[in-house]
Amino acid sequence: MKTENGEETVDLSHRRVLVTGGGSGLGRVLAVEFANTGAEVHVCGRRREPLDELASGRKNVFAHKLDVADEDGTEAMFDSIGPVEILIANAGVADSAPLHRTSSEMWHQIMAVNLTGCFLTFRAGLKRLQDAKAPWGRLIAISSTTGLSGHKYASAYSASKHGVNGLVRSAAAELAGSGITANALCPGYLNTEMTGRTIDNIVGKTGKNRQQATEILAGMSPLGRLIAPTEVSKAALWLCGPGTDAVNGQTIAINGGER
Repeated sequence: MKTENGEETVDLSHRRVLVTGGGSGLGRVLAVEFANTGAEVHVCGRRREPLDELASGRKNVFAHKLDVADEDGTEAMFDSIGPVEILIANAGVADSAPLHRTSSEMWHQIMAVNLTGCFLTFRAGLKRLQDAKAPWGRLIAISSTTGLSGHKYASAYSASKHGVNGLVRSAAAELAGSGITANALCPGYLNTEMTGRTIDNIVGKTGKNRQQATEILAGMSPLGRLIAPTEVSKAALWLCGPGTDAVNGQTIAINGGER
């Protein structure tokens, strides 16, 4: 199948997809790329305007306002959508501070969105897939390289992403052989608005200019640059393509070889 730009992509015209945190950044790219496959794509987030703008003019994209940390709201959204065969838990927040200056408020906010939000999304989506006796499904968490190793000044964020990776591995063990797989994509610093806020934070706390702050983050990858959101979306599409049934419980690093 070819997109409107002439690129080859997997045909998902018979699939229903949900992308959390779909109003901006990587989530928006994921929603557009999956919509280009012909899939029915549902996007959710806390800000209604960017979601409606994304869905405008696209017959196969549908917007839902949701805080992924809201258990009742998550259940209600899935009740309205029905079984979702491709579930991408992308919603996330990031903040940084040395461990001894990490507030309880920061810790709980990051855990609520990044870890509990992923758990609630996976649980609600999987429940409905199993109730429908679906023979195929994909649970995909957008994690981070900080979930594979420790990064300075990111104890709360790193802990949340280690938790996401543990959730994925446990879900995969339960689902093995069912036709439903669970995997995590772990990108390095992305060229998105979220990383832009991290750069602003570095500038504010160190006195470095934006170029210097950007180079610090880009230098964490052997590529010497930030990761493009499309490099993550292509990996997500691959997980939904043919021949990937045995790819289960993996934490796939997309970071240019960072160790």
